[in-house]
Amino acid sequence: MYRELDEQALASYCSKRDRLAEEELYRRYADRVFALCRRYVGDADEAKDLMLEALIQALDKIDTYTFRGKGSLYGWISRIAVNKAINRIKRQRWRMVPLDARVQDNIPDPTEEEMVTVPREKLLAWIAELPDLRRAVFNLYCIDGYSHQEIGKMLGISETGSTSTLTKARKQLKEKIRQYLKEQDR
Repeated sequence: MYRELDEQALASYCSKRDRLAEEELYRRYADRVFALCRRYVGDADEAKDLMLEALIQALDKIDTYTFRGKGSLYGWISRIAVNKAINRIKRQRWRMVPLDARVQDNIPDPTEEEMVTVPREKLLAWIAELPDLRRAVFNLYCIDGYSHQEIGKMLGISETGSTSTLTKARKQLKEKIRQYLKEQDR
């Protein structure tokens, strides 16, 4: 019965604290929320903690959810997860950028043809290796589509700081891509 429920009905049952509906919500969204959290925090155990916190908070506040069409329940839950991830990163006070994370400025952009040869898993791993602030700005801007102004407000940095951080993240990723492509040519 619960597997066939649309988002609005599932949320309604969850708001009544129906345990089976809550389990269905977890089943539907846990993997996607975990993947989202993993993009922000990098560490799998930490991402799992965030995913659980986000789903628990979503169930606790399900009464505040407003159905806005198909996909809106996941959108609402993912916003909770992103906020939790950003708060976790802020609390860690931005780990120091390791010296090896400094990048050269003269790295050419990889071409589209070259990018096709880079496995998605590699790219995701390199994103996960970015220092906290760079990873957060990269995800918020490049993947989630926030503006630098919005990112600045969320992270407590200036708009210029967001732009600069994104530039550094892109350079660091470009360096990894170039190294990978060089190794593939051997």
